[in-house]
Amino acid sequence: MIIYKTKEEIERMRESGRLTALVLEKLKEAVAPGVTPLELDTLAYEIIKKNGGRPAFKGYRGFPNTITASINEEVVHAIPGKRRLKEGDIISIDVGVVLGGYYGDAAITVPVGKVSQLARRLIEVTERALYIGIEKARVGNRIGDISNAIERFVEGEGFSVVRDFTGHGIGTKLHEDPQVPHYGPPGRGPRIKPGLVIAIEPMINAGGYEVEILPDGWTVVTKDRSLSAQFEHTVAITEEGPEILTRP
Repeated sequence: MIIYKTKEEIERMRESGRLTALVLEKLKEAVAPGVTPLELDTLAYEIIKKNGGRPAFKGYRGFPNTITASINEEVVHAIPGKRRLKEGDIISIDVGVVLGGYYGDAAITVPVGKVSQLARRLIEVTERALYIGIEKARVGNRIGDISNAIERFVEGEGFSVVRDFTGHGIGTKLHEDPQVPHYGPPGRGPRIKPGLVIAIEPMINAGGYEVEILPDGWTVVTKDRSLSAQFEHTVAITEEGPEILTRP
């Protein structure tokens, strides 16, 4: 069941969204060769707690940390560890925040120093795909219109869209209805109405779209070990158009 938010609830989600954006801004600044994902995780926790929030991921279905930190061929859900970032890596950082009972959820992919042309282009295409999807998140459209716009753009750029993981509704829970796939035909799925709040989060691979989960039970990697990138925003649907709640 889709839970539509009132204007007052969306205002409260703006607050959680702002904190989510702040965390990602600070983590982006901290990414550098020699830094470990675990250090980024500690920083994220400190910022969230300092601002009166609670990490949304920590303890969720047993996840042990505040952020997920996926490096190179890691797609999503990677547990932050002590592996030091090196020049040429890319790292996808996903963070969720609970503030005042409402969730914010966003992700970015950051280059570590100077990266390859392929890595740079993958990051650019993935971020652009997110905004193309957001543009379709308008009253009267359907969820499938978001999905199809992302897929057509990404495949037109020679990359592939991960199919095993989707975006989602969000509010007083991290994951609510509806699911928001990033591929598929247009004109399908629930009609988009005012008060809908969704997290759109395309995960884009430089190679094939197939993925697998590592033995830790969390880390998702590309099956062909090609690079992967992710961007995500929490978006509220209003009569005037989509509003990005997690914009920096």
